[in-house]
Amino acid sequence: MKYEITKENKILFGIKLFKIKALRNFGNIKINDLGGWIEKEKNLSQDDNAWVSGDARVYDNARISGDAWISGDAQIYGDARISGDARISGDARVSGDARVYDNARISGDAWIYDNARVYDNARISGDAWISGDAWIYGDARISGNAWIYDNAQIYGDARISGDARIYDNAQIYGDARISGDARISGNAWISGDTWV
Repeated sequence: MKYEITKENKILFGIKLFKIKALRNFGNIKINDLGGWIEKEKNLSQDDNAWVSGDARVYDNARISGDAWISGDAQIYGDARISGDARISGDARVSGDARVYDNARISGDAWIYDNARVYDNARISGDAWISGDAWIYGDARISGNAWIYDNAQIYGDARISGDARIYDNAQIYGDARISGDARISGNAWISGDTWV
C-alpha cells in the first residue's frame, strides 16, 4: 500500500471526504506526506504513482490511476477516470463518464464532463467546457470561455479560444485557429492554416 486514509475528514455536498497520507516514498511523494481528499480507497489507486494533493477532492465512483496527479482545488467525481500522466489542477472539474489520460492537462476553471475524452498532449484551460461526446486530442489547445460539445472533435495543433462554440459533428484540426464568438456546427471540417 502506498497511502492510507486518515481520520481527518470534511463534508462536501453531504459526502464525507478523508485526507490521505503516504505510507512510502514513490514518485515525488515522501513517506508521511499528506495529500488531498478522497471519499474511499477506490478513488485512488494503491499502485503506480497517482496522487491527489493540495485541497483537491476525488469522490463518488471517480478513479485516479497511472501517474496522474490531481492538485489545487480540482474536483474529480461521478464515474470520471484520470490516468496516464494526466494533470488536473486549479479549480478544474472532471465529472460524469469523462476520461482524461495520456499527457493531457486540465487547469483553471475548466470543466470536462458527460462522455468527453481529453488525451494525448491536449491542454484545456481558462473557463473552457468540454462535454457530450466531444474528443480533444493531439496537441490541441482549448482556452478562454470556449465550449466544445456534442460529437465535436478538436485535434492536431488546433487552437480554440475566446467564446467560441464548436458542436454537433464539427471537426477542427491541423493548424486551425478558432476564436472570438465563432460558432461552428453541423458536419463542418476546418483544417490547415484556417483562422476563424
